Amino acid sequence: QVRLVESGGGLVQAGGSLRLSCAASGIILSINTMAWYRQAPGKQRELVATITSGGSTNYLDFVKGRFTISSDNAKNTVYLQMNSLKPEDTAVYYCNARILTTGLQWNNYWGQGTQVTVSS
Repeated sequence: QVRLVESGGGLVQAGGSLRLSCAASGIILSINTMAWYRQAPGKQRELVATITSGGSTNYLDFVKGRFTISSDNAKNTVYLQMNSLKPEDTAVYYCNARILTTGLQWNNYWGQGTQVTVSS
């Protein structure tokens, strides 16, 4: 069974920084893509950033230049460094990964979410 466990959320003032981590564990044969999503109250979940196993990255326009996604493939861990945080960044942040497991099937997994609150 594969699990994604996030950490690093919290309360920060506008302009501050936070670093989120997400570690995948279980029977993992390969990871294709890891990503961060977020969901603010009353809004749909939106994609924030993705990173492939080869290191290619993509970002939501609103976070470009402020957020950086990175990964440690040896640890099956993805990070999201968030700088210059704004109150609009307040949301629950979810880790997502496309993982090859036993049976040679690619499946999509989600973490439990971590709350990020930015005060003005």
